[in-house]
Order: sequence, then C-alpha cells, then structure tokens
Amino acid sequence: MGSIVLYIEDNPDNMMLVKRALESRGYTLLEAPDGSTGVAIAQQQDVDLILLDINLPDIDGYDVARRIRASEKTSLAYVPIIAITANALKGDAEKALSAGCDVYMSKPINIRELWARVEAFVPAPNTK
Repeated sequence: MGSIVLYIEDNPDNMMLVKRALESRGYTLLEAPDGSTGVAIAQQQDVDLILLDINLPDIDGYDVARRIRASEKTSLAYVPIIAITANALKGDAEKALSAGCDVYMSKPINIRELWARVEAFVPAPNTK
C-alpha cells in the first residue's frame, strides 16, 4: 500500500506533473484545487505528507499551513508540509517556514528534487 500525499495546487499542469512523478514511485496522490478543499481533505483523510502551493485562488498557502497546524485533528501537527511555490523573493522561504511548513521548494518543479524531498519524509513504496 502506497503512502498518501495530499497536493494542494490550483494549476492543472503542475498537478499532473507531480501526480505522474509520485505515482510512478508508488505514492497515492490526493488532489485539492484550492486551499479550503485542501484543509478539508487533510482533516478527513489520513495523509503522510502535504505538498502545498502558496499562491492559491481562495486562501493563500501560508493560511492553509496555519489552519492545518491548528486543526483539532492532532496528527496534523506532525504531518510534514512542503511548500512549493513560484515566490522566490527574499523572505518567502522564512514566511513559509514560520507558517508551519517544514521545507520550501521553488518552482519550476525539479522532479529529482521533489522525489528527494518527499522521500526524506516518507520513503517511496516502490524503491528497491
């Protein structure tokens, strides 16, 4: 059984890229097209890792991270969150980390870096 990764991302191209990359390694990907949906899925499902876009159409990723960390579902306080964003200004990484993210990655997504970051938290089911 694969590890479950929740990806909160409004761009369908990024979603498809990450879905293919992670499913090829045996992960199960849950998809959320906006922050509110992502928070709801995190509260309803047991997830091993959350990938979080910062620029979302409803609430930004910083607020999503804060809501997930403050959830009444206590296990969410410990689920790793990787921020994946095109924001590359000075201070953006610190802002993501202070909101509750564990790691900050910039876009465009490098698949090898994504695999390494995800596998650092959740070993890939299909690696030998």
